[in-house]
Amino acid sequence: MLPLGKKAPAFHLEASTGGRLGLKDLAGKFAVIVFYPKNNTGG
Repeated sequence: MLPLGKKAPAFHLEASTGGRLGLKDLAGKFAVIVFYPKNNTGG
């Protein structure tokens, strides 16, 4: 977990609309990124 106010490290992830999305693509935009670590797993 990042401390409040700390910048996120550079990353790429699969976008819900298909393709890949990187932090660079969100520069200057408001974004909410949600991670579900146990999504689609047996845990």
